Amino acid sequence: MGLPVALPFPPSRIISLVPSQTELLADLGLTTEVVGITRFCVHPEGWLKSKKIIGGTKQFDFASIEALKPDLIVGNKEENYREGIEKLRTKYPVWMSDIVSFDDALSMIESLGEITSRLQEAQKIKHSIGEAFKSLTPFSGQSVLYLIWRKPWMAAGPGTFIDEVLTKLGLINVITEPRYPELATATLMDLNPDYIFLSSEPFPFQGKHEEEILKMCPSSKIILVDGEMFSWYGSRLISAAPYFKNLGAQC
Repeated sequence: MGLPVALPFPPSRIISLVPSQTELLADLGLTTEVVGITRFCVHPEGWLKSKKIIGGTKQFDFASIEALKPDLIVGNKEENYREGIEKLRTKYPVWMSDIVSFDDALSMIESLGEITSRLQEAQKIKHSIGEAFKSLTPFSGQSVLYLIWRKPWMAAGPGTFIDEVLTKLGLINVITEPRYPELATATLMDLNPDYIFLSSEPFPFQGKHEEEILKMCPSSKIILVDGEMFSWYGSRLISAAPYFKNLGAQC
């Protein structure tokens, strides 16, 4: 984000404020160094019990963070809140990512590897993701609506990592408004995409919602999808590629 960050090298007490970056730090081999995570950091399995929980991604427990005495805090511009990050910056080294494109994600992985003294491991992950996504276009010019919320309906549009992934899969996003616009029910019905993807996060869409939307959009194919595969921009991308291949085969 253009701000200098001074930290001891390598950092030995890391707090992660972002689930996908928490998983990445684990895959970089920083199990001992990561001392604090958010309650939404569900991967890797077991860390919610073994690491100190410092609140949520948009509501930090500053007392718990202070007690951990971090020498590096890792956050993200979209997933965290500005007021909290600015407060943390007055006391600790805070390194922030800003992920929109696929290249942003790869750059973030390498950068985190560099500042945590895990550059070689990060480059291996980056290479594995690149290989996994080579020529990955399971869809060919079909249109899609990617819903992330209900009441109100909200979709992923241009300027989001989700939109970048959809494009990489050969899909055409019917949403042209940037970021995460709200949609009136009438608008949703008029879009008429080939596919409507119902994400598992942040709103946990289920089968009953699939039936609800099918009544409104009978000509679209409604599919429940794993939101982590579309929006987690760390090492999760390695397993996302085979998931997308399988998704395309099912469609």
